[in-house]
Amino acid sequence: MADDDATPVFHVTQEELEKHRVPLAWRDTCAHLLIPLNKCRVRENYFPWKCKEEKHAYEKCQYEDYMRRMRAMEKIKKEQAEAAKIATT
Repeated sequence: MADDDATPVFHVTQEELEKHRVPLAWRDTCAHLLIPLNKCRVRENYFPWKCKEEKHAYEKCQYEDYMRRMRAMEKIKKEQAEAAKIATT
């Protein structure tokens, strides 16, 4: 399991993202996997049965990032609940 306090790592630079025309909304910690996925999609004419490995890697990265953010939010909520409990006593 990943470290909950770990800072997300960006594997590509802003210049690379601009070069590959990755939209701002998709420039996250998984953008390094989106670039080869989009190249594969263009090369294979966006056929849904192509680029399965790239798509799986990208979706797995997205899921792991989501789970990391949910663990961080749960930790914050727990700390806030404890602080509120201490404040009321």
